[in-house]
Amino acid sequence: MDDILRVRELSRRFHGLVAVDGVSFHLGRGEILGLIGPNGAGKTTLVSMVNGTLEPTAGDIVFEGRSVRALPAYRRAHLGIGRTFQIMKPFPGLSVQDNVAVGALFGAGGGEHDFARARARARDCLEFVGLDARAARRADELGGPDRKRLELAKALAMKPRLLLLDEVMAGLNSVEIEEVIAVIRKLREQGISILVIEHVMQAIRSLCDRLLVLHHGVKIAEGATEEVLRDPQVVEAYLGRKRQ
Repeated sequence: MDDILRVRELSRRFHGLVAVDGVSFHLGRGEILGLIGPNGAGKTTLVSMVNGTLEPTAGDIVFEGRSVRALPAYRRAHLGIGRTFQIMKPFPGLSVQDNVAVGALFGAGGGEHDFARARARARDCLEFVGLDARAARRADELGGPDRKRLELAKALAMKPRLLLLDEVMAGLNSVEIEEVIAVIRKLREQGISILVIEHVMQAIRSLCDRLLVLHHGVKIAEGATEEVLRDPQVVEAYLGRKRQ
């Protein structure tokens, strides 16, 4: 499989604390790679280094054959790297549609250069994630599940080739989770490669071709989903020590 992303010995230190320690992995074109691990394992830090909102201490990030480590986040977005954020902060004074239009303005290839076209793109993305009925509402009026959909629509509006999803299913009920899983599958069908941070095992098993597991900032496993989930080291670190 052709790799869209290769991460090499990536590390990040915060005043002596090693949050991510020499992590290497690859993501194939059209693949869904799950990134799992206990809270504090370094997952969001790793994703933030890939999309450019956090600078690595060491290592390299190669996207479509080109090192992007020195590029700021907006340049990486122009190249086709999009992401959602675990802590959702919509623009409170804007409508749902205009929140998504902002993503369209700053996306791949430099984004849309006409606001009317950006709003049209936003409407398509809202329909794709099932949020079009709330397009005219203020974004800060949305509840938690709809804010998750809004995050997904904003990222999709950027026309990413690589999409980094940070716990887009956290706090959702089982029906809502299945709806988001269906959306992510449709994204892959469109040719988008996906790295997803998730704790919901229903989603991990259903979606992911492979898993990457972090613990205390170190990669402890990588491979086929069911094989990794049976790994005793992963069971102890992530799922909890088996009862004797």
